[in-house]
Amino acid sequence: MSDGVVSVSPARGWRRRAGVIADAFKLRIGSEITLAAAAGAALMPGPGIGWGRLTAVLAAVLLASAAAGAYNQYAERDIDARMQRTRQRPFVTGEFAGGRRWLLVLGALVASAALLAAAAANWMAAGFTLLGAFTYGVVYTVWLKRRTALNIVFGGFAGTFAVLAGAAAVDTHLSAEALIFSLALFFWTPPHFWSLALYNRQDYERAGVPMLPALIAPKATGRIVAAHVVVVVALSLAPALFDAGIWYTVPAAVGGAYFLHAALRLAQDPTRARAWTCFKASLVQLSLLLLGALADGIAAGRLSA
Repeated sequence: MSDGVVSVSPARGWRRRAGVIADAFKLRIGSEITLAAAAGAALMPGPGIGWGRLTAVLAAVLLASAAAGAYNQYAERDIDARMQRTRQRPFVTGEFAGGRRWLLVLGALVASAALLAAAAANWMAAGFTLLGAFTYGVVYTVWLKRRTALNIVFGGFAGTFAVLAGAAAVDTHLSAEALIFSLALFFWTPPHFWSLALYNRQDYERAGVPMLPALIAPKATGRIVAAHVVVVVALSLAPALFDAGIWYTVPAAVGGAYFLHAALRLAQDPTRARAWTCFKASLVQLSLLLLGALADGIAAGRLSA
């Protein structure tokens, strides 16, 4: 320690910087979006797609998602500063400074993502990649989040477009399985986020954000969450009626049962603890769905070298 400054080892400094970057670009969400695109490709019947082309498309989806996530944090830094959950985000603390150059960088990332998807696959995959970023970065963040309780409902299209981008990379004639799976992710997003928002209800009330759980009673929120989860589970099991096999069906059934159980308990007694449990159950279900789709695609030879 010298002159009141605590020295930080280079390794620790790099880890911290990496964590700040991951937080600013919302790479946790980006990784889920990217896996959703891979699942979309895995659910397409036929000869499938090679790992090289798929990797390029997934990199494009991750780039676009990261840019949209960073823009979300940039645009919402005033809201984030008023919420306990988000007040340590980089744009709030000043570790990342906003400005015109930052917006140009994000725009360049999105454009690069679209060009990469088009070069690796086709313009339909590129279009869905762009639509996913636009939905999260503009439709949800700019147009809806501060204005309507339906914000996260339409924000759910971001995951939907990721699935369709992966599916379109295989074939522009999208399969029923991929379309149904994309619809399941559309319905998955609201109960996932509403569970988290119910847990952080006071944050949203303090920030003045019209998230549904901050506007209606917890009991009503729990019932709405449970109703959505019923739809999610039904849709997530529907691909089993087509070409999806046991590698997809078993994880979908297990994850769906767990998520539904947590949602029904939340509807019965909408406490913060049960809201948190339901939020975690949504992540478990999503992980099982995505990994199940990938395993099924590999087992069936739809994802090949």
